Amino acid sequence: MKKILFLCTGNSARSQMAEAFLRQLGGGKYEAYSAGMEARGLHPMTVQVMAEVGIDVSGQRSKSLKEYMGRMTFEDAVIVCRKAEDDCPKLSADAKRIHRWIFEDPVRADGTDEEKLARFREVRDQIEARIKLWLAETEEAERVN
Repeated sequence: MKKILFLCTGNSARSQMAEAFLRQLGGGKYEAYSAGMEARGLHPMTVQVMAEVGIDVSGQRSKSLKEYMGRMTFEDAVIVCRKAEDDCPKLSADAKRIHRWIFEDPVRADGTDEEKLARFREVRDQIEARIKLWLAETEEAERVN
């Protein structure tokens, strides 16, 4: 199985969602991991919006990139936020390919709880769509080769 790492700033929302979607949609072909430049804890709204689409992430935990550096090599690393993108060179030795899929941080959303949840849902849906597209592209590339 190919190891894929999703990297974000705090590993509280976007990278956690991406990890969960790849586990669900990857057909058992991938080991999905996520990490942050620092571990800030799994955001409760991440748990809530993923449960709404039938994915339980409550057992996932927030991890720092340091847990993986020098200990694991990844087929692909996917950077999902601009801040983590700035620290990308740290990752280059531990991933064969690095992708940049930048999503806005729902944790930083302002407004009422309902407005914040709407932002989490929007980002969740964007991440799911991007994972599905990447899986289709990867499958097509494997067929061609």
